[in-house]
Amino acid sequence: MTTATLTSKGQITIPAEIRRMLNVRAGDRVQFVQLEPGRFEIIAATHSVRELKGLFGKPARTVSIEEMNCTIAARGAAAVSRGRSKT
Repeated sequence: MTTATLTSKGQITIPAEIRRMLNVRAGDRVQFVQLEPGRFEIIAATHSVRELKGLFGKPARTVSIEEMNCTIAARGAAAVSRGRSKT
């Protein structure tokens, strides 16, 4: 069992062995998830975007960068014009 000491400022240094197992480094974020009163789990909150691959299944069709840019521009222009009509 690994332990850590709470400082007067409420800070805890995560032991090196635990940081390695969580694959976290300085600047990374961790989440504290309450499992039950008085019991928490520490989870690394930083994940690679690559881990999301396949999460939503295959797209119905592929979209080019140009199509994406056109859609973003069109929706941005529509949002601006809606904002102007409210004033």
